[in-house]
Amino acid sequence: MTTASRPPHPFVYTLLIVPFGAVGGYVTVALVFLATQFGLTVQDGALLITANMVPHVWKFFWAPVVDTTLTRKWWYRLSLVLSCVGIVAMSAVPLSKANLFLLGATIFLTNLATTFLGMAVEGLMAHATSDAQRGRVGGWFQAGNLGGAGLGGGAGLWMATHLPSPWMSGAVLGAIFLGCGAALRFVPDVLREHRVTGLLRTMGGVAVEFWEMIKSRSGLLCAVLCILPISTGAATAVLAQSEVAAKWGVGEDTVSLVNGVLSGFISAFGCLVGGEICARFSSRRVYVVVGAIMALVAVAMAVSPFVPTSYVVFGLLYAFIVGLAYAAFTGFVLEAIGKGAAATKYNAFASLSNTPITYMGLILAWVYEYSDAQRMLLTE
Repeated sequence: MTTASRPPHPFVYTLLIVPFGAVGGYVTVALVFLATQFGLTVQDGALLITANMVPHVWKFFWAPVVDTTLTRKWWYRLSLVLSCVGIVAMSAVPLSKANLFLLGATIFLTNLATTFLGMAVEGLMAHATSDAQRGRVGGWFQAGNLGGAGLGGGAGLWMATHLPSPWMSGAVLGAIFLGCGAALRFVPDVLREHRVTGLLRTMGGVAVEFWEMIKSRSGLLCAVLCILPISTGAATAVLAQSEVAAKWGVGEDTVSLVNGVLSGFISAFGCLVGGEICARFSSRRVYVVVGAIMALVAVAMAVSPFVPTSYVVFGLLYAFIVGLAYAAFTGFVLEAIGKGAAATKYNAFASLSNTPITYMGLILAWVYEYSDAQRMLLTE
């Protein structure tokens, strides 16, 4: 892309990242809600979420491959096809104790594919976005991520429970993924970086760029923010489980709507609002403030009556705050990474940020199993 080229509208990144969010949403809302209806425990559901998250915790280690081989568009096309196949496979595995390992492995491999899809979009976005637009573009990007999660979770759950066969939900979502991929034509491609002889030397150049970033004051501060258990939104997945949702007297239709479709729209709106806020204030400061607000919402939900109205109101408010947090995260990461080795540097921070999401999800499920929903929210 030349300096004279006109950058694409940020909505392009919203569409391109939808499959990434939808795969995660299908697991954390649709499959996890149905799990306890088919003989699995809340902790089994947490293990499925862990299988969903593990590739995103460790993806930093294979991010240099995306920076140094093929182009970002080719990586996107390959990973999009694998993501389509993966979500159909996930929806086709019957939910049962006997299939827990098979389902977990399928979830893991599908999310492994989506890590490459996310890296491709992040690389395209980092190269085509000016410094002044980082926060705003981050909001649009995360709107697609969280909106996709709402699509995969809400629409996925509804289709899984209403279509003649569960695998059809995955097939419909896969078709939507391919439609989102058509937006790729509106983004300028990014060639592989550090064109030197040999893959090892190429990856070595990427490693040097990453080290220069991480040892800077800005890079180190971003890393610290990512590893802290703030602004994780980890309670969402636990609240989506049928056994937990029943404590507020709500069933699958309410969960599908609140934790799926409505949550997706509202969190996406939160991302857009967060992007505009980050365009005016420091993304790092916004992230910290939003973390404190999220904690207050969790406490308010814990001390409020356990009735359907509380579940709906606080669930949607929580979704909006999560949108603000995700926009702020992308904003401060884009500010820190620059343009070189974008996939590697972005996913270093993404891997760090997924670590507290993963361990907080397991902790909250454990607290619920051995205590109650109120203490689970207070722990959050």
